[in-house]
Amino acid sequence: MDTNSFVLKGSVCYNTSPQEVRCVEGGYAVCVDGVSAGVFEQLPERFAALPLVDCGDQLIVPGMSDIHIHAPQYAFRGLGMDLELLDWLNIHTFPEEAHYADPSYAERAYDIFASDLRRSPTSRAVVFGTMHVEATELLMDKLEATGLATYVGKVNMDRNGGENLEEDTAQSAADTRRWLSDVADRYDHTAPIITPRFTPSVTDELMAQLADIAREQHLPVQSHLSENPSECGWVKELCPWSSCYGDAYDHFGLLGPRTVMAHCIYSDETETELLRATGTYVAHCPQSNAQLSSGIAPIRRYLDLGMNVGLGTDVAGGANLSMFRCMADAVAVSKLRWRLVDECLPALTTQEALWLATAGGGSFFGRVGSLAEGYEFDALVLDDSKIRTPRELGVWERLERYVYLAEEGGSLTRKYVSGRQIDLS
Repeated sequence: MDTNSFVLKGSVCYNTSPQEVRCVEGGYAVCVDGVSAGVFEQLPERFAALPLVDCGDQLIVPGMSDIHIHAPQYAFRGLGMDLELLDWLNIHTFPEEAHYADPSYAERAYDIFASDLRRSPTSRAVVFGTMHVEATELLMDKLEATGLATYVGKVNMDRNGGENLEEDTAQSAADTRRWLSDVADRYDHTAPIITPRFTPSVTDELMAQLADIAREQHLPVQSHLSENPSECGWVKELCPWSSCYGDAYDHFGLLGPRTVMAHCIYSDETETELLRATGTYVAHCPQSNAQLSSGIAPIRRYLDLGMNVGLGTDVAGGANLSMFRCMADAVAVSKLRWRLVDECLPALTTQEALWLATAGGGSFFGRVGSLAEGYEFDALVLDDSKIRTPRELGVWERLERYVYLAEEGGSLTRKYVSGRQIDLS
């Protein structure tokens, strides 16, 4: 029997739209050759011969995609949260990332990151490395071994990186090509992504060369956009020719449906329309945006416009890997934005937060983020039995509660990516 074909039995819940969820108590989630064959109240006869994993009354939900995270920053998570973005970068981030020139340090740090990510609720991730080729390849090796599906980027930065973290323009492009050659056809679940850190650290010349590489090799792109007022002002000085911060990327053809731009807090009408029209993904990072005093992105507006939006933990701006914490924070900050900034934009619901964590960000990887028929079978099995209450709760109430109380008594008991079971030990 093909081990990539099986049935999970339990309390199933997944989005059918951003606002709606489908819940099936005692349901059957069927995986055939790594792809969902659907969720059923009664198991159809045609699947009766498949191996059955009886999860009892545990919750079964789609896997979650973290579409913005910095692997090298995991080493200093929880530090420097009294600083704003640019000071935080200069005092903590850039000096830490310089350590990854040392392969032995990268080995120790990425062992911890990959191991913790494997055991987290994250099934797929879009990951920043550092500018160092050897360390980035080491990161990719370790993530491949987890069985998770990831995009990993060698960071490019040829200005404003500080001591030991600034590349020569030509060398940065050459190192990127060398890295891509090294990792070509090397992995089954790990893929490269072009990664200009952000406009303040990448010259126009290097941005143009990275765009050429992305086009030539048909690669996706990740970067940062409109995260902090000081950053936005800096970009106006560095790129006076641009119509908006986003145009500093789009001018080189770097926006589009295979691009993730993190944050987008201060995107004006021109930039928002540019993101919408190009199909660029917005990675909403609520915890990071709060911790670094950056602001609150207008995610309701982006959803209303039909834009591509997912969630990012943005470690170490965000302090941990929990996508459940990320969902709860997304709802919380949207309420603050509605109350304090713009009462025309209603707060997000928990159903919408679940969508962002699953189908919203998952779609960057393809047909990912749902248990409906035809989606890659990414699934989490969650035990909420130790979150005590005297009340009788339905499936959705249990999952809604899990979002906020996962760390109180919840546990992840199984995780699947494209039908492959991930080792959580």
